[in-house]
Amino acid sequence: MSGIVLSASVRQNLLSLQSTADLLATTQNRLSTGKKVNTALDNPTNFFTAQGLDNRANDLNNLLDGIGNGVQVLQAANTGITSLQKLVDSAKSIAQQVLQAPTGYSPKSSVTSGAVTGGTAANLLGTGLAQGDVLTIAATGGGTASSITFGTGGAEVDTLTELNAALAGNNLQASVDDATGEITITTTNDAASATVGALGGTATGAGKAFLAASVTTVAKVADSVSQTTRANLVAQYNNIIAQITTTAQDASFNGINLLNGDNLKLTFNETGKSTLNITGVTFNATGLGLASLVSGTDFLDSGAANKVITSLGSASSALRSQASALGSNLSIVQIRQDFSKNLINVLQTGSSALTLADTNEEAANSQALSTRQSIAVSALALANQSQASVLQLLR
Repeated sequence: MSGIVLSASVRQNLLSLQSTADLLATTQNRLSTGKKVNTALDNPTNFFTAQGLDNRANDLNNLLDGIGNGVQVLQAANTGITSLQKLVDSAKSIAQQVLQAPTGYSPKSSVTSGAVTGGTAANLLGTGLAQGDVLTIAATGGGTASSITFGTGGAEVDTLTELNAALAGNNLQASVDDATGEITITTTNDAASATVGALGGTATGAGKAFLAASVTTVAKVADSVSQTTRANLVAQYNNIIAQITTTAQDASFNGINLLNGDNLKLTFNETGKSTLNITGVTFNATGLGLASLVSGTDFLDSGAANKVITSLGSASSALRSQASALGSNLSIVQIRQDFSKNLINVLQTGSSALTLADTNEEAANSQALSTRQSIAVSALALANQSQASVLQLLR
């Protein structure tokens, strides 16, 4: 349009109007997008810095999903341990019922010596059992073989109390008939299913109280009612053991089971350098050191029940230890989860501070520019009036 000639005043007003229109367009763009920096051309430093902050915030936000899944995996494992502890306690209760049940054998295995004239509970020595006589009894019911020297010496036995103390380690107990001096040795309830071990020593020699010909042996006899009760308790116990295994196998989340040998690795930052490795355990019945029992073989006496209770105690200790470890790891993961959320907020806030527009300021700018634009239009009209006057003269 080089053929059109504008006066200096018109051209100046036109330039001012164009500048105002550009500023108004910029302000309206900021109001519509909410940002003062939309492209690198607006402010390269702020744009790329904000982009870096946003990228890191997005990376951390993506990692939050994995961290959240990790929290659920740990909580699933913790729930499993709580249930396993309850099952172990139930199994322990069943084993304790065995201890409270009537003895599984009546009578129990026992041996009774010949008469010991003059022997009483307070003084076992008499005719047939003299100072220095030795009685040995083979190991009974998993106990320790006994070797007892009768006499009044410091390490010797001459009273019923001392005799019972010497027999305790071999799952045996003794009683004395004060009228005849006969000594009866019987298995304890812990070893009710066992038979008194073979006798030996000088106290079994000729003329002695424990001579084989003088000893009366009583064989154990199973109590059918008690053994039926114990067999039922074995069945109940085995049901719980089966549930321990299936419960451990079911304590998974998203395919990861920390109670069935799986491991969990969590990444906390975008570089992959901040991680937490959680090693799983195998807490089925076998992993806890537990096993199913056999009816007619287990729970026959208190000793068998006590062995099971000991195993259950060890299983409880293992569960408590693992629960503590899981609780510690869960606390760590939750702390890192909260940290990541707060850090994402810091990054996004920093990015926004670099790029977001002040809508109040931009709204005021828009109003001022609209007013300026109206004034510029009026000024342009005034500048054109001189040319309009010349036109009137030409007419």
